[in-house]
Amino acid sequence: QEQLVESGGGSVQAGGSLRLSCTASGRTFSRYAMGWFRQAPGKEREFVAAINWMSRDTYYADSVKGRFTISRDNAKNTVYLQMNSLKPEDTAVYYCAAHERGSYFEAVSYGYWGQGTQVTVSS
Repeated sequence: QEQLVESGGGSVQAGGSLRLSCTASGRTFSRYAMGWFRQAPGKEREFVAAINWMSRDTYYADSVKGRFTISRDNAKNTVYLQMNSLKPEDTAVYYCAAHERGSYFEAVSYGYWGQGTQVTVSS
């Protein structure tokens, strides 16, 4: 059974950093582009970042560009999201997902999802 498991969430003060990890099991996702999305209470799930399978191309939402970095280690079947200079508006549940087809920026393009990890940033 394919599974994506996120970890690394928590509570930090504004300006702090967190590193999220997403580890896959049951299937090798090394040939999949991978993405991170987030969803705040009362809001729709939104794109955060994506990386293609060879790590040659990365994509970011404008709101996180310059602060967040996505990377992957295919040998470990793991994708990371390094989040620096965190802001209260970054507070959300963060999900990793494996891309299947279509735009990297749309949630419908992703076929496998983790259960999410909570990130809370206090001012």
